[in-house]
Amino acid sequence: MPTRRPAAALALAAGLLVIAGGATGLLLTRHSTPAMRPLAAGVGALPAPTAPIVAPPQSTSPKPVAAPVSLTIPLIGVQTKLLTLGLTSTGTLQVPLLSQAGVAGWYKGSPRPGSIGSAIIVGHVDTTSGPAVFDRLDQLTRGNKIYVKRADGTLVEFRVTSVQTYLKDHFPTEDVYGPVPDPELRLITCGGAWDYATHHYLSNTVVYATEVS
Repeated sequence: MPTRRPAAALALAAGLLVIAGGATGLLLTRHSTPAMRPLAAGVGALPAPTAPIVAPPQSTSPKPVAAPVSLTIPLIGVQTKLLTLGLTSTGTLQVPLLSQAGVAGWYKGSPRPGSIGSAIIVGHVDTTSGPAVFDRLDQLTRGNKIYVKRADGTLVEFRVTSVQTYLKDHFPTEDVYGPVPDPELRLITCGGAWDYATHHYLSNTVVYATEVS
């Protein structure tokens, strides 16, 4: 994983589509000369799922859980409310506006955290003015704890099982979004090398976690 971490870098997408109106996506690695970087011109969009994102119904359906409202990751100091995100008009995932870079968002087309399937949460890593909500996401390792609070006051605990970085051109959509038999969580932002020609990051960082509570 990259280790360069100056105070500010360029806002860019986590591979999720740029929101209309100026959002440039999710960010990850910090760079050494942020003042020399123009605003990102655009990024490769991370597509929304093209197939069901939840596992097939089981013979005994679990009780529905409440919608998520906040995310806590003690190891890296994350304490954020959760926005509710959908799809853009072009069918790709929304991301928080850059003015909301300190807040993560849950994709409402994915399961609610604690339900069967892969719940998707995305967030910026930094902007031109400094670190954002997922600034240290790449520091997580297997066994670290993640907590999601839900609207009914319940708290669901997850444990990190893997942290992966993928080139955006080879993003494993099925692995990230695909059906799983247990309640799982995916945290997504950008990472890898910075492309000076296109002004965006070449990779996505994905944290995989499984419910333990």
